[in-house]
Amino acid sequence: MHPLEKFKYCPVCGSRHFEVNDDKSKKCDNCGFEYYLNPSAANVALILNEKNELLVLTRKIDPGKGTLDLPGGFANIGETAEQGVIREVKEETTLEVSRVEYLFSFPNVYQYGGFEVKTLDSFFLCHVSDTSHVEAHDDAAEYHWIALEDIHTELFGLRSIRHGLTEFIASQQK
Repeated sequence: MHPLEKFKYCPVCGSRHFEVNDDKSKKCDNCGFEYYLNPSAANVALILNEKNELLVLTRKIDPGKGTLDLPGGFANIGETAEQGVIREVKEETTLEVSRVEYLFSFPNVYQYGGFEVKTLDSFFLCHVSDTSHVEAHDDAAEYHWIALEDIHTELFGLRSIRHGLTEFIASQQK
């Protein structure tokens, strides 16, 4: 099911004449309002410790409950991608990020409550001065430090995370 099919009424005038305009928008035949479905902004943190091991989490909730993941999540309204990744790292691991470096981004599809959320996932190398006080919180069940050469991307539940890890590990081997 296309995500726009969930929206039956015009959010401006309430008309039932809210029709698909193209693959990314619906338009109201009553008031003329056009709604565009754009990707949600999400962020991902790549955190290395002094042994060059990557901080990896186990997901506590669906989608992908029980699979491996990286710290991160959706950006809140009013925050930058950098602020979002810093906040998500703090919420999920209690770590304080001192500096972030944008690396790359990938489109993704995130299944949530039976709804397909299209996202744009931005990956950041996050620098943390003290990695000794990690705790798993929020939607993280537990954490692990894994050497880059021991990462098995097939154990990660989200497609863009697997793609991003492949890209990151290849860049670290150059």
